[in-house]
Amino acid sequence: MKEKLDVNGFQKRAKNLSVENRKFLLGLKKKDSRRVDTIFHQLHDAVFEELDCLTCANCCKTTSPIFYQNDIERVAKALRMKPGDFIEKFLRIDEDKDYVLKSSPCPFLDEDNYCKVYDDRPKACREYPHTDRKKMTQIMDLTYKNTLVCPAVLEIVERMKKMI
Repeated sequence: MKEKLDVNGFQKRAKNLSVENRKFLLGLKKKDSRRVDTIFHQLHDAVFEELDCLTCANCCKTTSPIFYQNDIERVAKALRMKPGDFIEKFLRIDEDKDYVLKSSPCPFLDEDNYCKVYDDRPKACREYPHTDRKKMTQIMDLTYKNTLVCPAVLEIVERMKKMI
């Protein structure tokens, strides 16, 4: 049975562990990247067996994925919109010159935490929280940021600290 997440408790815990986790994750950059990947991937699988994203959806409620051109075209088509109209209605250009959502929570998140465009969602959403990627040591800054957004990432990092 998957666990229901306490998002408020998670946010407090993530904040309390923030400095420690940043230091730990940045230290992983100096470790054997293949070993780091192996441990991350094992913990990713274990944690996602236990936690149900639908009880949380904090990522969809608080952050925006980057929308690449093919994401824009795919989601716009799913919504039966022209890409230009989709951009005008839902997206803005951020400080890094990337397309992101104008607002949060995500306009495609329904009241049950399901995604209305799930089959056509952006690549960034498909890959989130990125804890099963190759070369994890290259994305430690992103992983640290995700410990503050995703309870699963925080749990993976906490378990990892006991293993390394």
